[in-house]
Amino acid sequence: MSADTILEAQGLTMRFLGLVAVNQVSFALARGEILGLIGPNGAGKTTLISLISGTLLPVAGELLFEGRSINGLPPHARAHLGIGRTFQVMKPFPRLSVLENVTVGALFGFGGGEHNRSKAREQARALLDFTGLQHRVDQHADELGGPDRKRLELAKALAMKPKLLLLDEVMAGLTHAEIDEVVEIIKKIRDSGITILVIEHVMRAIRSLSDRIVVLHHGEMIAEGMPDAVLADPRVIEAYLGKRRA
Repeated sequence: MSADTILEAQGLTMRFLGLVAVNQVSFALARGEILGLIGPNGAGKTTLISLISGTLLPVAGELLFEGRSINGLPPHARAHLGIGRTFQVMKPFPRLSVLENVTVGALFGFGGGEHNRSKAREQARALLDFTGLQHRVDQHADELGGPDRKRLELAKALAMKPKLLLLDEVMAGLTHAEIDEVVEIIKKIRDSGITILVIEHVMRAIRSLSDRIVVLHHGEMIAEGMPDAVLADPRVIEAYLGKRRA
């Protein structure tokens, strides 16, 4: 494992009642990199992120984070090591304010989180400014529309001060203009020193963001490499975009 590698997956496999969702997936993620993860619905993308974050445990294979095996560690322990994530199905604390939601993240994340509530609130306010939610700070989370919930999900994850951030379709359902705004936010996150693995179906966003792309199909990795080369691969076009485009 290279000193520049923050995460390495070795033969990760996950089954559900005999159905193989992820099959012998291996890849490495370099510090400061944005790795795009694409594939058709049901390809195993969210399952793979869940294996990395610890909400699922693999039936085979190993995960190394900063050179240390994290197999068997629960999600909170991985969060304290510096692995943060967003969820495709957003579940904020509904009756807490937007500010309170993000403050919870600041109190919980890397290294055990911020132990001073006042400082945690300051961090939360700064992240709400960064993600464009400063005008929503006092609203209850369940009062937000879809785009703002996406921004809240991102702010909550950032509040945990991750070294590695796993983004699960944070641009789904957004307009073209909103997608462009989120792309710029993600680039700024990487520029701050955070490594990113991003699942996304918006091809122009993936092409713009990713240093490399990994493609899953039926739980198996069918391509890996630079965005233009991967997106032009006939196997990817057939599997992800459909035979009519192959």
